[in-house]
Amino acid sequence: MGLRDYLGVAKRHWWLLAVWVLVALAGAMVVNLRTTPVYAARVTFFFTAPMAAAAELYPASMFSSSRLATYAELLTSDEISAPLAALPEVNLTAAEMADRISSETIADTVLMEVTVEDPSRKRALFVAEKLSVMFKDAVEKLEWQETADTSAIKVEVVDGPELEPDPVEPQPLNNVALAMMGGLIVGVGSAVLREIADSTVRSADTLRTLASAPVLARIPLDGRVPARAGPFVSASDSPRTEALRQVRTLLQSAASETSLKTLAVTSAVPGEGRSATTCSLALLFAETGQRVLVVDAELRRPRLARFLGRETATGLSTVLSGGATVEQVIQPWGAGLWLLAGGQSPPNPSELLSSPRMTEVVDEVRRRFDVVIFDCPPLLPVTDGEVLAARADGTVLVVRYAKTTGAEVTGAVRALNGVNATLLGCVLNMVPLKGPDAFPSFDQYTGAPPARRGGRRRARFWSHEAVAVAA
Repeated sequence: MGLRDYLGVAKRHWWLLAVWVLVALAGAMVVNLRTTPVYAARVTFFFTAPMAAAAELYPASMFSSSRLATYAELLTSDEISAPLAALPEVNLTAAEMADRISSETIADTVLMEVTVEDPSRKRALFVAEKLSVMFKDAVEKLEWQETADTSAIKVEVVDGPELEPDPVEPQPLNNVALAMMGGLIVGVGSAVLREIADSTVRSADTLRTLASAPVLARIPLDGRVPARAGPFVSASDSPRTEALRQVRTLLQSAASETSLKTLAVTSAVPGEGRSATTCSLALLFAETGQRVLVVDAELRRPRLARFLGRETATGLSTVLSGGATVEQVIQPWGAGLWLLAGGQSPPNPSELLSSPRMTEVVDEVRRRFDVVIFDCPPLLPVTDGEVLAARADGTVLVVRYAKTTGAEVTGAVRALNGVNATLLGCVLNMVPLKGPDAFPSFDQYTGAPPARRGGRRRARFWSHEAVAVAA
C-alpha cells in the first residue's frame, strides 16, 4: 500500500483512529494522575590530577577519565549508599538508596553529573548535599598516595547540589504526545486490518470484476432526499437522478438492439435499495412518454402498494391464484405509470411464480405496456428471484456500497447464470457523496446547493427499501 492508500483507509475509518487516540489519551491521563511525583536533585563533580606535571596533564586527565566508570560504581556501592540510608532524615535501606542514585559522564570531559531522585523534594536535596561530601571523601581516600601524603585525584563540586523545580516524573506533555502517537499507529494498523478483512464492494471496478458484467452506474446516497418524504419525491437536478438517468439511457440503448420490454430488478440480499431503484427507474422511463408498469413480485413480503399509498388487498398473488384478472388489479400510479401490487402473501410463492399462469401474466403485460419492471425478491435467500429473472428480457443487479460482499455478488451472478437469465449490468447503490469513495461532484456543474449531511440516518431509510423517492 502507498501513502495515498493509507490516507484513504484513514479517511474511511477515521472513527477507529479517533477511538484509539481517545483510549490512549485516557490511559495517559490515568498514568499522569496515578503516578507519584518524583523530584530530582543534581550535583556535578570535576576530577583532576594535581600531582601531574605540565607534560603529564593530558595523560593524567585521560587516566582519571578512564576511571570515571569506576567512580560511578562507587556511587551506588554500600560504602556510599549504606551511610546515606542510615541517616535519620533518609530512613531507607541501602538497596533503596542505591536505586535512587544515578550518574552520567559528560563525553570528552572529566565531569560527572549525579542525580538523586525521591518522592520528597526535601529528601532529594538533602541526600544530594550529603552525597557531594561523602563521594568526594570516598574517591580521595581510594586515590590516597602515602608517599606524597595526598590524593592522586581531586574531586571538586562545580555545580549544585540543586533541586529541579518540576518533577521528573510524571511528564504529562510527553505522556500525552506518546499516547497520541501510539493511538494513531494502533488506529491506522487496526484500520488497515479492518480494510483487509472487509470483503464488501466499494468500487465499480471491483463490482465489474466480480459480476463479469458492466456497471451501469454508481447511484449516490443523496442527502437532499428527505428520509420521510413521500409517497415519492422528484429531485430532477440531484446526483441520484442523473445517475439513474444514465441507467435508463443504457437500458434504452440495449432495448434498441434487442427486444427489451420486461426488466427484472433484483439484488443478492435484502436491504440493498432494490425497490427504490425499481420505482425510480419506472418514473424515469415514464418521463420519456412510455407506458410503464411496475410489478411487485416480492410475494413473500409485498409492500410497494403500501409505500405508494395504493390498494394492498389484491395483486399479483390474486391473479396467479385465479382470483382476478390482470386488468382488474392493475392500479394507476401516475402519469404513464401503473402498479401491479403483490397482493396478500400466499403460502406457495415459488410455485405461483413458476406456474404457467405466471407466463401468461408476463405475456399479457408485455403486450399492454411499453416497459414492465419487476421488483424481484433477493436471489440468495430464496429462488423466487431466479424464476422471475429467467422470464424477463433482462436483469439489473443492485449492489449496495460497503454492505454487499464479494461472495454475495458472485453467488447472485451464479444463480442468474444457473437459469440462463440475461444480466444486463449492475448498479452500485448508495455511494457516499463525501469521503474517499465519494460520488463525483454534480453540484459544481449544475450550481445546485450541496447535499445536507446526515447520510447515516438516510441510509437506514433506503436500507428498508422505502420507495418514497422518484430518483
